[in-house]
Amino acid sequence: MRIVVADDEAMIRAGVRAILASDPDIEVVAEAADGREAVEMVRAHRPDLALLDIRMPKLDGLAAAAEIRRLAPEVGVIMLTTFGEDEYIAGALGNGAGGFLLKSGDPRELIAGIRAVAEGAAFLSPQVARRVINELARGGGRMSRAAEARQRIAGLTGRERQVLELLAGGLSNAEIASRLHVVEGTVKAYVSGILTRLAVRNRVQAAIMAYEAGVVDGLA
Repeated sequence: MRIVVADDEAMIRAGVRAILASDPDIEVVAEAADGREAVEMVRAHRPDLALLDIRMPKLDGLAAAAEIRRLAPEVGVIMLTTFGEDEYIAGALGNGAGGFLLKSGDPRELIAGIRAVAEGAAFLSPQVARRVINELARGGGRMSRAAEARQRIAGLTGRERQVLELLAGGLSNAEIASRLHVVEGTVKAYVSGILTRLAVRNRVQAAIMAYEAGVVDGLA
């Protein structure tokens, strides 16, 4: 897995590189000190994944994530940040990030998150996942969101709904393929179709919609 690491603090970049060096399957191909440079590094190196801080000069991580997803939609994006405020989480997921990790988390979460997103799954730090679920559960508009989610999901085929349930359960494309006894390329095609039918930008948003609709346990 080829990674671009972007953070405006050199010590953080060095620490991240040291953690990633513990996994022989991960290679840091470039580093960036600001969001604009991160976009250029992705353009130049076409990595598998970009690991972005949120608060960076020239272009913040949220804007950089959106630009990277526009420029190279095949590149996964993970936010690695000190800031776990709701607006940052919502902004990151809305801009297509497949993962949101806190710098205060266990270093093993970083490796797990990179592996998950690289394999086509989504990954949130446990603290972030709890905030997302709690916010959805207590939100004043939960009933209307649930009704809209159910309406959109009703348009899926039976197989697409199966894939959505497994996706929302945190399974990667390879794991879904194994569970359904199909090839991984077929799962990728189903996931792409699901995102289009649900009018969402990434797997995290699709999973949230599944929870809102009661397709999987957790919020219904």
